[in-house]
Amino acid sequence: MGIESEIKLALPAGQVDAATAFFVARTGDAGRDVALDNIYLDTPELTLARSKSALRLRHTPDGWLQTFKTAGSAKGGLHSRHEWEMPVAGNALEIDALLRACEVPEIAEALREAATDLIELFRTNFTRTIWHVHHEGADIEAAIDQGEVIAEVNGETRRAPVSEIELELKSGEEAALHTLAQALSANIPGLAPDDVSKAQRGYTLREQ
Repeated sequence: MGIESEIKLALPAGQVDAATAFFVARTGDAGRDVALDNIYLDTPELTLARSKSALRLRHTPDGWLQTFKTAGSAKGGLHSRHEWEMPVAGNALEIDALLRACEVPEIAEALREAATDLIELFRTNFTRTIWHVHHEGADIEAAIDQGEVIAEVNGETRRAPVSEIELELKSGEEAALHTLAQALSANIPGLAPDDVSKAQRGYTLREQ
């Protein structure tokens, strides 16, 4: 089990080049582009959403990952939550492995209850540009995500854009996330803390 700590910032589409230039200047690296296609699953009754958790299958250039997260807390763009992630053989969940890994009983019970009735609810497809930033003694993975959330509802395709910066703490003190976010905000007009996860955005899109 891991506790994920990251700051999410809503990035105006017109400021993507400025954000890219910021990270290139900080790291001397052009960044690495990764295409990520994500399928979010729940029951028709939204069993997982009601338990404040989310289940995802992610296709990466290196293969498939399954991820189970709690909603955790989000304030001022800082997200803190439990996360269990592991590789899987293909485009199929391995629920038993997630249940063995999950150490939060009430969350594990929700996943066990949902397991036989899971359906695809929505997708998030985006390109992630990644840098590794060393800042104030901390190791931070910085990413610019550009893409969209897609939901099929009663034959209608609904879409919402994704344009954000994520700063994920890999090691070091959480305070470094905040000072790096402050430096970004000082250099990039229009950045704003974003307390809404991609999963929450997908659920909202379905409800519209």
